[in-house]
Amino acid sequence: MTKIFSIFCFLCLFSFSVVQAQNYSTHKVKKGETIEGIAKRYYVTPFDIYSLNPEAKTELKPNTILIIPKSKVEIKTTIVKELQGFKTHKTKRKETLYSLAKKYNVEEDEIKKHNKFLYANPLRKGDKLKIPIFKTTEVVEEVEPYRTYVVQPKEGKWRIAYKFGITIEELEALNPDMGEVLQEGQEIKVPNIDNEAEKEVDEQFSYYKVLPREGFYRLKLKLGIEQAELEALNPGLAESGLKSGMILKIPFNEAFSGEETNRISLVDSISDYTTKHLVVMLPFRLNRVDFDSIAGTKRSIKRDPYLDASLDFHSGVLMAIDSLKTLGISLKVDVYDTKNQVSEVAQIIDDNDFEEVDAVIGPLTSKTFEKASSRLKGFNIPVVSPIGTNLKLYDNVFQSRAPADLLKNKVINYVKTDTLLSNIVIIADSKHTAISNNLKQEFIAAKQVYSRKDKEGVDKYYVGRQDIEDALKPGNNIVFLETKDGGFASNVTSILASLIQEENEEEAIEQRDIILVTTDFNKAFEGEEVSNEHLSKLQFHYATTSKSYDENDVFAKKYERQYHITPNKRAVKGFDLTMDVVLRLVSSEDLFMSVTKAPITEYVENKFSYKKKLFGGYYNDTVYLVKYQDLTIVEVKQ
Repeated sequence: MTKIFSIFCFLCLFSFSVVQAQNYSTHKVKKGETIEGIAKRYYVTPFDIYSLNPEAKTELKPNTILIIPKSKVEIKTTIVKELQGFKTHKTKRKETLYSLAKKYNVEEDEIKKHNKFLYANPLRKGDKLKIPIFKTTEVVEEVEPYRTYVVQPKEGKWRIAYKFGITIEELEALNPDMGEVLQEGQEIKVPNIDNEAEKEVDEQFSYYKVLPREGFYRLKLKLGIEQAELEALNPGLAESGLKSGMILKIPFNEAFSGEETNRISLVDSISDYTTKHLVVMLPFRLNRVDFDSIAGTKRSIKRDPYLDASLDFHSGVLMAIDSLKTLGISLKVDVYDTKNQVSEVAQIIDDNDFEEVDAVIGPLTSKTFEKASSRLKGFNIPVVSPIGTNLKLYDNVFQSRAPADLLKNKVINYVKTDTLLSNIVIIADSKHTAISNNLKQEFIAAKQVYSRKDKEGVDKYYVGRQDIEDALKPGNNIVFLETKDGGFASNVTSILASLIQEENEEEAIEQRDIILVTTDFNKAFEGEEVSNEHLSKLQFHYATTSKSYDENDVFAKKYERQYHITPNKRAVKGFDLTMDVVLRLVSSEDLFMSVTKAPITEYVENKFSYKKKLFGGYYNDTVYLVKYQDLTIVEVKQ
């Protein structure tokens, strides 16, 4: 039985190799060659080669073997024949023009052309024939691997990527300056494929962006679709296999039709170009600002955290308004200073006409926000909270920041689904005994370690190395760390990082891996006391309402040009939230209806997926799971 299984595995591997050979070739680099020249030779793009040969980005050495993908361009060739001379042939019995043409690899007409008597007479035994000898050359038609494409109305990146059979990343690599949002009439580069090969987006189906390391089995669990069905819906998938970033057509699925592509599809879905009235309420507290001098103004900003936060958030709002105008969206925006006073909010609403307002963003603080939402619920005007949690959710309230329980559950569910899990340890200080016991109920076999106390029972916020080592096991360990004390976080992470060990058979040392997680990411993990190197070594995982943006993000670059500083999280939130609110307004009847039409939206750092309470308003029901990796923070794709 074992032999049969081994033979079966070999046949599967052999079949896979054959398929791969059909889609890839190799190239041995010669001295002086460049990636651009090699790409042109094989009718592919440099990005195609880099995606399979990432090491080529840093150095291209002679004799290096590169993997070259099959070109998406249909390469046309013609055969050119040049007459070199003749060969004499004496016809034998039973020979025919057909057999001679086949023997000498020429056309019958070519034999007749140089033996004109054959036009009037049949071929006879003993005939002396002049057989032409040709030199054949295959000429490849010069074709550019890509061509210019004009963006059509309502087309976003994912639609064009799907249309031309490439990933969004490949499209962006072809067009590094294309911008985050495509404009109708914009000219971009796309693969130079035939019109018949272009795929059309069918609105009766949904479309899904393949995540890194996703295989057919994982897609079956996630989407409920068998591999055969995916291959039938996506011609060419059986040959190419799954690639990270590729767009797949799937049966209509409301949950997934927006998850990976809605960040672009809201732009594609703009249907209402009437002017939208937006109100922004922020606690500038300008009445406290010293406007007599620049130095005085700077001091006011530095001393007043509300003014500082408001200015950051407002800068992001302004960037969003500018981006929305480029989409042809007309806005009327009123900005009010709430002075962080409940009475001022009431006065603003009483003194101004809010009946035609489409949405309100702010106020920032919980008391002023509740006053605004309660006063405006009679007009059924949606009021969106930028930062608040645990708000009183009136029917018109949109809480854009996800609840703390959602963050905690995100981490717990991640640990529960970890198939490599072998041992769980919970480390906590005395103030986090409740969460430690709660985690113990979730993971019955987990071991609990608490910070040490002095003789009077006062928490000293440290643990010994042996305290932790005794709780670990060889193999995989996931460690929860629950604290808000920076010193304790530093103490635990440094010990954990030192306890990771590789297998050493000679010294009888077993491998021990450790992944650090927390259900409450707070300032204790961001302080100077905690080493980012230790957090990276421990692959520190946590849930967050916003991820870190790429430094090459279009918004970030534009913000730096405008304000000569990198945008902080408050500025990014101002941009993301304003973009989302307005795009929801212009792609649906109103903000309330957009909840079902646009299940999930995503922008620079934030994503929004609103759910409605049975008796109440709406709350954001989506967060990111991120981890430290090589001293950077990256999103964990699940």
